[in-house]
Amino acid sequence: MLSYGLRLLLCLAVFSLFSACTAAVVGGAATGGYYAGQYEQNSAGSAKDAAISRTINQRYVKDPLVSAFDVHIETRNGVVSLSGTVPSQQAAQRAVSLASAVDGTSRVVNRLKVVPGETGQ
Repeated sequence: MLSYGLRLLLCLAVFSLFSACTAAVVGGAATGGYYAGQYEQNSAGSAKDAAISRTINQRYVKDPLVSAFDVHIETRNGVVSLSGTVPSQQAAQRAVSLASAVDGTSRVVNRLKVVPGETGQ
């Protein structure tokens, strides 16, 4: 059996541990809530963005210049971000052009890296 002093010390240690965790959890939730509100998107918006990304990817699969495997597509609220590597400036321009032509795309952010003679990220 633990002595009264040891039990008290143990209780204080457990209490301080949980009170610190509570602050971290509450603070983290508050921060997460800020970002969720800042980038809020409903399921209909998510579905539209997914459809835009899917259509762009399908066009890349059919295109001889752009590799669907090497270009990563991320769409949020109609803004398409392209990242990855392409073998030429012409391929980068083609990727942007194909993405821009998809219905629902409001803007294309080009983060593609041109690496001559190399494909893959």
